[in-house]
Amino acid sequence: MMDVLYIAAGLGLLFAGGEGLVRGSVSIAERFGLSKLLIGLVIVGFGTSTPELLVSVNAALAGSSSVALGNVVGSNIANILLILGLSIAIAPVVNWKKTAMREALVMMLVALVLYGLVHGDVIGRIEGAILIAALIIYIGSTWWLETRESEKRFFEHEAEEFEATTPRPLWKSGLFVVAGIGVLMLGADLLVKGAINIASALGVSDAVIGLTIVAVGTSLPELATAIVAAVKRHGDMVLGNVIGSNIFNILAIMGATALIAPIGVEERFSTLDAPVMVGVSALVVLALFALKKLGRVLGVAMMGGYAAYAGLQFV
Repeated sequence: MMDVLYIAAGLGLLFAGGEGLVRGSVSIAERFGLSKLLIGLVIVGFGTSTPELLVSVNAALAGSSSVALGNVVGSNIANILLILGLSIAIAPVVNWKKTAMREALVMMLVALVLYGLVHGDVIGRIEGAILIAALIIYIGSTWWLETRESEKRFFEHEAEEFEATTPRPLWKSGLFVVAGIGVLMLGADLLVKGAINIASALGVSDAVIGLTIVAVGTSLPELATAIVAAVKRHGDMVLGNVIGSNIFNILAIMGATALIAPIGVEERFSTLDAPVMVGVSALVVLALFALKKLGRVLGVAMMGGYAAYAGLQFV
């Protein structure tokens, strides 16, 4: 029972801490005159992925590298099948920009990179450094490409969701950031501790817990943002939230975690979980290129697919 409470408390703290960190960071960035594009691409992108980062690092340092890797792979699968599926079931997405198609291809590419990495025994510091370098190149190239476009930019929508109606004082924004980081660290510690204990008690592998409970829990900021965006009919924000988060999860979270503590790889990731991640990434690419609307039927089917995948983990 205590472990269940650890997980519940950890999830709640991750959600609250992530929201506080992002809103405080966006407010500070606005105070210093940073553009919405830079705020949406970097600050919101990193901020909503901070729960995944802290949980993965904590798990790797605790010797549970399968939780760390499962968290990233599972979060990417949940982002597409569960979060995107739920969003388009609430409100179909139409008339997406060409930028969404380009970013989806990048998401597919980095998913293939991680698929290649999990065929080794360890994702080490060299691989981590390469992923971080790729992240820097990605941010720089995306910034350059999007500043050349005259239409509303893809990642600006990410910033708009976190804008304050009235500017906050700088000290209050700083307090949001500091408190958010502290709450996130505590939440990550509780979630990892409870998840590992439950996995041991039930005889379930750390990988399964990482791929399901931990993955969905650390995706709560993306889930909240996507639902709000779907209700407001902001289709580009829904796509930007999911696609951007998946790219950051692999390049930033996996890269930083591997730099801090090399990650051991179980065979199941190369035979089941990474192929599923690549497959659902390909589904998004195909849908954006082949369809004119991401509708409710597709959304319900995606959620059904996630339920089947999650259920398979415990069979």
